[in-house]
Amino acid sequence: MKTRIGILGYGNLGRGIECAIRETNDMELVAVFTRRNPQTVSILTEDVPVLPVSEILDWTDKIDVLMLCGGSAKDLPVQTPQYAKYFNVIDSFDTHANVSQHFANVDAAAKEGNKTAIISVGWDPGMFSLIRAYSNAILPNGSDYTFWGKGLSQGHSDAIRRIPGVADARQYTIPVPSALESVRNGEHPVLTTRQKHTREAFVVLEENADPKVIETEIKLMPNYFSDYDTTVHFIDAETLSREHSSMAHAGFVFRSGTTGPEHEHNHIIEFSLKLDSNPEFTTGVMIAFARAAKRLADMGQTGCKTVFDIPPALLCEQSPEELRSHFL
Repeated sequence: MKTRIGILGYGNLGRGIECAIRETNDMELVAVFTRRNPQTVSILTEDVPVLPVSEILDWTDKIDVLMLCGGSAKDLPVQTPQYAKYFNVIDSFDTHANVSQHFANVDAAAKEGNKTAIISVGWDPGMFSLIRAYSNAILPNGSDYTFWGKGLSQGHSDAIRRIPGVADARQYTIPVPSALESVRNGEHPVLTTRQKHTREAFVVLEENADPKVIETEIKLMPNYFSDYDTTVHFIDAETLSREHSSMAHAGFVFRSGTTGPEHEHNHIIEFSLKLDSNPEFTTGVMIAFARAAKRLADMGQTGCKTVFDIPPALLCEQSPEELRSHFL
């Protein structure tokens, strides 16, 4: 029997989830829920209803895993605890500084409802988190470095769009080339947040919005921009659509460490991603963890989990025998 998937929110992530499901043999999309007028939302999958969010609790016995596709700034802190009482859920919450509090809130809700939740699923947090954990276990004497970009950040773009007076926005994260090369060369640099990345925002204003006020609010936004050198450009909607529609992204995780009696041997672990579509790759990760959430729920495991808690075999369509035969 296929795992029945529901989608809450049909933006870039919601569409990506739908596409990812179509690549699996063990999942099916059964419903999409939206805050918009459902009649204005057109999806790819035939015979799947698009419904208002107000009807979502009518589907508690028809959905095995609910995919939460809202933004981390405003949506997921509310939605994930709210719906974890009623559904097994997956989210891509990516505000690193607030993960612990989000985990506690979701864990309490999921345990109350005897459901399974997995939060902060994607490539960072998510895959990059796993690489950092593995690398620290293997090279305990060393330093971690994570670089994002150059690429469009969905979460940061969404955070800018939530500012009153902003009609639309795109934000790019850009590694500082000299910092990246220093790490790759094994120089073990000590880098501040500001020394590793810059941020660049392209913003379309609503009529009568004050650009100076918007720029200040962006640059001072905690957890998103306040620790970075950020450049803000104000452009029109046509330019934004023409020049900033790509969803490409990239990133690197390094662990630079030493071994030996005198720490005389240097080692560098480097993991990188180059993505044509940030949301489609992110949702590929989310769907793999939805498979794990259903399996954990079937085992009777409840509460909130992160990527650290999930055995790799639970992510895969293949049987344990197939995994040993083909991948080990």
